[in-house]
Amino acid sequence: MPVFLKTVLLLSVSNVFMTFAWYAHLRNLNDKPWYIAAFLSWGIALLEYMFQVPANRIGYTAMSLAQLKILQEVISLSVFLPFAIFYMHQPVKLDFLWAGLCLVGAVYFMFRTV
Repeated sequence: MPVFLKTVLLLSVSNVFMTFAWYAHLRNLNDKPWYIAAFLSWGIALLEYMFQVPANRIGYTAMSLAQLKILQEVISLSVFLPFAIFYMHQPVKLDFLWAGLCLVGAVYFMFRTV
């Protein structure tokens, strides 16, 4: 499997865990003390790191640090959008499109060859 694809897949799985660790407690544990949410989120975040660390190590063999960061941000927002809409029941806004277009520009500038 190509390095880029392997990196994208691992970062995608990592970001699913990350998104749930950061935000799912707002829906599911809102009535619990913050420290319970923090400990449960920490446990989910451990799973995130089990995918994120190998993804970055693999990706760094073929991409620069800045390219890895932009790739992670694009994946993060790509995972966050369906999470926000389908899990958190947030309304879709035109601002999501504008933010996505800004990310397309960021990807262009980080991955272009000069």
